[in-house]
Amino acid sequence: MAESATVRRADEPLDLTLSEAELEAHREHITSFIADVTDAAGVDEAVIGLSGGIDSTLTSHLAVEALGAENVFGLVMPSEANSEANMSDAERVASELLDIDYEVIEINPIVDAFLEGYPDAEGDQLAVGNLQVRSRAVFNYLVANHRDALVLGTGNRSESLVGYFTKYGDGAVDCHPIANLYKAQVRQLARHVGVPDDLAEKTASAEMWIGQTDEAEMGVDYPTLDSVLAIHVKGGVSKTATAREIGVDEAAVERVRELYERSQHKRQVPPGPDPLY
Repeated sequence: MAESATVRRADEPLDLTLSEAELEAHREHITSFIADVTDAAGVDEAVIGLSGGIDSTLTSHLAVEALGAENVFGLVMPSEANSEANMSDAERVASELLDIDYEVIEINPIVDAFLEGYPDAEGDQLAVGNLQVRSRAVFNYLVANHRDALVLGTGNRSESLVGYFTKYGDGAVDCHPIANLYKAQVRQLARHVGVPDDLAEKTASAEMWIGQTDEAEMGVDYPTLDSVLAIHVKGGVSKTATAREIGVDEAAVERVRELYERSQHKRQVPPGPDPLY
């Protein structure tokens, strides 16, 4: 789907705003995709992890449109790193906005059990954060297998391109319905389908540890990230021209390019050696 062209100053991020017609086209395209994927798998139901963030909120809304509320099951899986506000928002999405069945599963006991088995990792913020995400993936599939359902992912285009997800964690799903949308477009489509503004505009955080935010960890804000990905990484415009076009230092463009190149392995099937014969 083509993005709408708008006039902007050279010192502003690229405007990836979609028109109303484009938003509706994305909505129909994604809901049809969800229906087709589940139908092809011979199942009626989907399981989705709800974090209270905009990606899972939009995906769950579109899943309900595609399959019906009775065929979408939510999992809210708090850890000690999750804020009460986000977990409350996750339950609000399930119970108030969508009226879907859901379950709350505390993952701290599971994480603690793993760390008892390998205590050397205790205190390793990144390793433990990824362990929390992977524990949720195991529950997603446990529940999906039990319910004869597919697991819907919540990854968007911006985060996929820079590897901002946990390999075999939130990246371990049956499909990613919103994979073609940059972060700004996720927020825009969310508002289009009726997600309240306080959810659509909230600060993004994977909550892998207390106080984490996506932008702080990546080292770049989402408007700049979206712009550099669209112009430089996917558009082929040079680093210097991209920096000049959107009014940022070349270091910001280099940072995004580095994230993209270092995360290639996350977007590929694990490799094996070439066949001998």
